Amino acid sequence: AGYALFTVKNKKLLKAETDSIYDSFKTSNDAARQVGLTAFHKFEDTKAAMEACTELTDGSVGKSLKKFLKKNVVDAGLTESLAVLDKPLGVNINKKLGIEVSVMSDSLKEIMRGVRMHLTDLIEGLDEQEVKTMSLGLAHTLSRFKLKFSPDKVDTMIIQAVGLLDDLDKELNNFAMRLREWYGWHFPEMGKIVTENLAYAKVVRLMGLKTKAKETDFSEVGVPEEIASEVKSAAETSMGTEITDEDLGNIKTLSERVIELTEYRASLSEYLKLRMTAIAPNLTYMVGELVGARLISQAGSLMSLAKHPSSTVQILGAEKALFRALKTKKQTPKYGLIYHASLVGQSAPALKGKISRVLAAKLSLCCRVDALGDQVEPTLGEEFKEYVEKRLASLEEGGMKSMTKGISRPNVGKKEKKPAVRGAAAHTAEEDVVEAPKKRKKAAPEEAAEEEEAPAPKKKKKKAAEPAEEEAPEEAPKKKKKKAAAE
Repeated sequence: AGYALFTVKNKKLLKAETDSIYDSFKTSNDAARQVGLTAFHKFEDTKAAMEACTELTDGSVGKSLKKFLKKNVVDAGLTESLAVLDKPLGVNINKKLGIEVSVMSDSLKEIMRGVRMHLTDLIEGLDEQEVKTMSLGLAHTLSRFKLKFSPDKVDTMIIQAVGLLDDLDKELNNFAMRLREWYGWHFPEMGKIVTENLAYAKVVRLMGLKTKAKETDFSEVGVPEEIASEVKSAAETSMGTEITDEDLGNIKTLSERVIELTEYRASLSEYLKLRMTAIAPNLTYMVGELVGARLISQAGSLMSLAKHPSSTVQILGAEKALFRALKTKKQTPKYGLIYHASLVGQSAPALKGKISRVLAAKLSLCCRVDALGDQVEPTLGEEFKEYVEKRLASLEEGGMKSMTKGISRPNVGKKEKKPAVRGAAAHTAEEDVVEAPKKRKKAAPEEAAEEEEAPAPKKKKKKAAEPAEEEAPEEAPKKKKKKAAAE
């Protein structure tokens, strides 16, 4: 209805117990003796009421409330404290207007409950039925404004659909493996011939026992003639065991469930594609409906995904790996759910991190346009996808250039300087002449050369041995001294 300011007449209520306060507000006359209306401001229409309710819900002081409090409290010179049920709202009132706000207690809550109970009697001119109708209309308007209700923009359906799709994949895999294992006891050779799960289930339902393979027309279930001929020939020499009609009935029932679940999964996938195209066209165009739906499901909603920065979108879905890397002080993951996008999958392993970062930056912009805009066509998604593809091509070209860099510029004609060794003797011309006699014409000269070359290294050994002999006498007296000391 509007803003109302009440004054507590009976000050004893502020310190009374909650049970006694309830007794004080049993009737409208009792309520009139306890509190009195000081001021009242009625809302002009539903729009003004909705704006006021939104501001009060956020805990902010709007223009209308500020004007009302300034006129009836500040300008009126009231020195009593103001009781406000919402704590953030009371703090903001105190900051902006300087009004003293009392601390909320159980007694104040009980007083406010009594005021709301007899609100139509305490405020003149209010009809109870009219107040209920206005409250209901305001509640609907506020809910519609908060949720921004639109049947085409409900992303909850996407979250449920993609969750069901993942569950169906797991169950289908389990059922198909169970069917292969169960029927494999009767016809084990068919498991290697018919590899697709749906085709396998259809063949089992159509053929039944392996003895009927010759009579069965496999073209009814879309099996090629080559595979059908292989199945028929394998059925003649099969090593499987015989089964009863009751066993076959249960196996056929399981095969029917596999076929039904596969068909339902296909229809659910088409439904998800249509919903994603309607809700997030740009996101769907960039990464596909399945990856986009998983991103929305991981974030909680499309609006929550739009609020995430690109760095969070990049690693969304890899939270465990991220926190494990932070805990162990290792490298953080470069991508999460967007790893399954086609743009990241077609890139080289060395470029996946860079492309995922570029893709996440564009995805965050697409999510914001899809969540807050009214676009139906993926115009922004087309532009961004083209940009990411060009970026990927440029990175691949740069990678090829860097790979061929060492081949195009070989180090020819460059000689490395050998590091000088400390303490080495200076190079002399005699060392070059040592290896000169390499040509050997006759055996006799060879023997003579060997006899001449033989003493040369001996001389070097003698030279090398001379410093060792000089050191030996120095060490000898030391050993003698040690022996004397030991004696």
